[in-house]
Amino acid sequence: MKFKRKHHRLIERLDPTPMTDVIFNLVIFFMIGASFGLPQAIGVKLPKAATSDPHPEKQIVLTITKENKYYIGDKRIYVNTLPQELKAKFAGHKDNSLLIKADRAVLHGIVVQAMDIAKRSGVEKLAIATEPEKP
Repeated sequence: MKFKRKHHRLIERLDPTPMTDVIFNLVIFFMIGASFGLPQAIGVKLPKAATSDPHPEKQIVLTITKENKYYIGDKRIYVNTLPQELKAKFAGHKDNSLLIKADRAVLHGIVVQAMDIAKRSGVEKLAIATEPEKP
């Protein structure tokens, strides 16, 4: 008995559609995932000064926005809880200095009030952040 072998030629063609779908889903996944990890920037336009000094990175920062919202770092706080928040923040620090980043539209009285609260909370050194003027 003689058997005939049928030679089937396999079509070796890779369909790119499933691979494209997977890559597209991965791109979407990483784009959405990366947006969750980005910190929200607090929009503050600092006043300009010719004698602006760089400030240390590890300094505690109190930010006051033009809407009179207070932030320590990225944490939103309220003016009535500012003394407790500052005392808690400076509890383990050797350097009791605070950098105030106030928007140029914030009234002078609001900044002075924040400075007064900081002094009463035990802050020894205060600095106000500015942008260097462009020549």
